[in-house]
Amino acid sequence: MTRLGAAAGIAAAMFVTASGAAAQELVVGIFGGTFADNTRACAVAPFEKATGAKVKFVLGSSVQNVAKLRATKGSPEIDVAYMDLAIATQGKNEGLLSKLDTAKLTHYGEVYDNAKDKDQRFVGMMYGASALAYNPKLVKTPPTSWHDLWKPEFKGKLAIGDISGTTGIHFVIAASMINGGSQDNTDPGFEAIKKLKPNVVMMYSQADQVVPLFEREEIAIAVWYPDRVGAAASKGLSVATAFPKEGAIGILPTVSVPEGAKNKALAEKYIDQLLSADTQKCFAEKQYGGPVNKTVKLDDKLAAALPYGAAVDRMHFPDPETTARLLPAWSERWGREIAR
Repeated sequence: MTRLGAAAGIAAAMFVTASGAAAQELVVGIFGGTFADNTRACAVAPFEKATGAKVKFVLGSSVQNVAKLRATKGSPEIDVAYMDLAIATQGKNEGLLSKLDTAKLTHYGEVYDNAKDKDQRFVGMMYGASALAYNPKLVKTPPTSWHDLWKPEFKGKLAIGDISGTTGIHFVIAASMINGGSQDNTDPGFEAIKKLKPNVVMMYSQADQVVPLFEREEIAIAVWYPDRVGAAASKGLSVATAFPKEGAIGILPTVSVPEGAKNKALAEKYIDQLLSADTQKCFAEKQYGGPVNKTVKLDDKLAAALPYGAAVDRMHFPDPETTARLLPAWSERWGREIAR
């Protein structure tokens, strides 16, 4: 081979290598809407800058993401999966999730313990919650307890979630806990909700149904999500979050690396980016997601609107396997005693 040919070969090899490195792609199964948009701004942008990799989003719900992992078990098409706690637990129990090398996650030690899976198969990336939402114009003294929902002044001014949605399920658990029951003993909760039923304007099935009720001042208080409250308040709606002193019911969206993922090392770098204080703070400001990183500092106004600090310490996270086991009976009882 001539020197010219050798030089050309070397250049071509260098080009392929460089192109290959630049073309490295991380495929992420993630929730859609503003969740994906704000993840791009807060996590993907700094991750791509730091690694040179490109992130491709595949949009889907928790249920859709775990279904994809089942269909491609051992050879997944996605490298990172976003799933809520209950669905992630199912995936772990089915052997779909690989063990995270937490020694390589530089921010793992900064994460609250209740956001960590004991088997290190997933980690929470934000906190959500079922808590209290109220209109400060109509409710001069902010609520402080789940018990406040039963106050006479809220008769005909209250909305709760139907059992078909997360807040409905969570309210059964909360009502049970504050009346001497538990996740396993919901009799006290159902009895309390039956007494509350005449005060309820709507048992909503979709979270966005609550917005017009607050807009028209048809309700003064509701069981709702802090991130929804934050988003609505930022658009001018008179609504605020109150975290009950007994503890809100926690929601934990998680991230994991599927078993057999082709880019596990890169996936763990992405997860580490998600857990960083900078990304956590950005996501709190844009998406109203409660930070799982304990070192994040938020201003007082934002801190009051999110699962943060003491509110996180008080949150109760229902056991997802118990909920899955008991939910059919709860749904049947709700239809028989509450919905009719």
